[in-house]
Amino acid sequence: MGGSIRWLELAFNIPLGNSFWYKKEISKPEESFSGKRAEVMLGSRKSCGFIISERNSIPDNLPVTENEAKYVLRIIDEEPFFGEQEIKLAGWISSFYLCTFGEALSSMLPSGRREKPLADDFFSSDESFMQSGKHLSDEQKKAVEGIISEEENGNSTRGKILYLQGITGSGKTEVFLRAAQTMIEHGKSVIYLVPEISLTHQVVEDVINRFGECAAVLHSGLTQAQKLAQWRRISRGEAKIIVGARSAVFAPAENLGLIIIDEEQDSSYKSGNTPRYHARQVAMKRCADSNCVLVMGSATPSLEAWYQIKQGKIKAFNLTRRLAGGEPPEVSIIPLKPGDNVLSAELKKAVFETKQKGKQSILFLNRRGFTHLFQCKTCGFELKCKNCSVPMTWHKAKNRMQCHYCGWQTIPPTSCPECGSLDVSYHGFGTEYVESEIKKAFPGFSIQRADTDSVKNKGSLKTILSDFKDGKTDILLGTQMITKGLNFPGVELVGVISADSTLKMPDFRAAERTFSQLVQVSGRAGRFSSGGKVLIQAKDTKSPAILNAVSGNMEEFYSREIEERKMLDFPPFTRLVRFLFRSKKAGDAEKSAEEAAVVLRNMITEENAVLGPAECPLAMIAGNYRFHILIKTKNIKEILRISSRFMASFKTPHGVYLETDVDPASIM
Repeated sequence: MGGSIRWLELAFNIPLGNSFWYKKEISKPEESFSGKRAEVMLGSRKSCGFIISERNSIPDNLPVTENEAKYVLRIIDEEPFFGEQEIKLAGWISSFYLCTFGEALSSMLPSGRREKPLADDFFSSDESFMQSGKHLSDEQKKAVEGIISEEENGNSTRGKILYLQGITGSGKTEVFLRAAQTMIEHGKSVIYLVPEISLTHQVVEDVINRFGECAAVLHSGLTQAQKLAQWRRISRGEAKIIVGARSAVFAPAENLGLIIIDEEQDSSYKSGNTPRYHARQVAMKRCADSNCVLVMGSATPSLEAWYQIKQGKIKAFNLTRRLAGGEPPEVSIIPLKPGDNVLSAELKKAVFETKQKGKQSILFLNRRGFTHLFQCKTCGFELKCKNCSVPMTWHKAKNRMQCHYCGWQTIPPTSCPECGSLDVSYHGFGTEYVESEIKKAFPGFSIQRADTDSVKNKGSLKTILSDFKDGKTDILLGTQMITKGLNFPGVELVGVISADSTLKMPDFRAAERTFSQLVQVSGRAGRFSSGGKVLIQAKDTKSPAILNAVSGNMEEFYSREIEERKMLDFPPFTRLVRFLFRSKKAGDAEKSAEEAAVVLRNMITEENAVLGPAECPLAMIAGNYRFHILIKTKNIKEILRISSRFMASFKTPHGVYLETDVDPASIM
């Protein structure tokens, strides 16, 4: 058969480390297939694989005979879907995040089979590089000049990391856009990451308005075919600035000059599925490989970033004043006692006064549903999800008890399922309950609720936020989706219903998340005028996270938190690798975790610590019992090598699944 056969090496999105060789009959010897996708028979079923290499001769160590090797059914793509840049990055992701090459490559690429053109009105401007007309402050000018000078001096180092730390409303977005514009004028491309597109549509609109058809947007609202069309535009060099959420960090941008990570501390940058990559780490890798600039920004940096700034490893630019005429709001705390109503007298009075001035209020609570917990007063029984080890939440509108982890629902019981007692009650509260209380307290007010239950319909969140921005809504009640990236001129009051609800989570980042949320939501008040007010209701009024958020003393909070982390030997002083074992049978998951811990302790040196195995804080999710092992290390390269060997040799029994997480964002 000679030169008429081409051997193609394919990787698949499966948890097997091997690649597979297939045959392809060719009529044009010069034709290349690397970087394209192919449909083949993998075992007994059709599968789509990624062609990562090709050769004209029989591969070495082929596990079958030449005649037994299967043929490619069809080549899916007319032009390469990915190139050497993506293959190299997938190799790094595979080794760093302990996954297979195919899983890494699959996480990077859109899965559409056929391109679908974007609607004509996708771009709101045909004119590229529209000038914003905004005058930069001296602080902003200094930041833009600093970013550009790092790019111009880029040959002196492999990738520079900068930080733009600014209070809410200080004009970080304009700095990012000016720097991006200059980069593009220099012939470079830019990737601009935002936490969640649906919550940061104002940034997306700014990018499209300013850069027109030079911009590409990658977000979950696009179909897979539309994502593929955008991907093609980027790889052809038609799009010079790419804005999107976490996965946009993989965009095939050529001649990359700048990556921007807005709200760098946001947990949505960490993937919850294999591979569990963090967009911040991937961005650092891409910038090092491309010798380009990484700029991160936030009003509340992650503790890791703050520590790197203090150590002098990241250069920071500070924006200290609001540019729209607003002043930092007056922030005060309202102590809550057991049994208090969710709306204190002080908060009610402030909402009334805000309405009388023709201004608007935002009320924040990081908990969905009506009430949080069903409990029997006779025997103490708590109604928990049958699949998960978490309390069920009552959703009054649907009259259903629902689990927010697996989605299981049941009818609310009228008596105790355990002892039959009628003396039962519901404790705690969620946004649905608070909404009902607000409607009672403020008859005649226009009220909207924004949480994942109320914005399930496509476009509903955008409508809610647009109405609020236009002044049609008096009170906006919501969860964390209203804490960031939103700019409402009419907001004078922000009320936090229960500031300490997130502090009780058994996770070492709980205080950091609470502090960040409080500072971020407080920043929605008084952005365009003086007189902004923030009222924070809390039972734990002595928590440093709450007290420092109220006083605005960021330095004190971070310094205290860094000392606690140092004492406990947690990040940023160590790195963590987490192995999670899950099974429908609790005994099987626990036994596998115990066996794995013995193996790991024999493989790992004394300088590192193996913690566990232990039951996860969320011991059961979706019917799976969960046990985990944590490895603490100061030598992440050594632990990754050991972990890779462990995963290749350790076999879990049938029905037990092993998940790995390098640098976990949460240990719940």
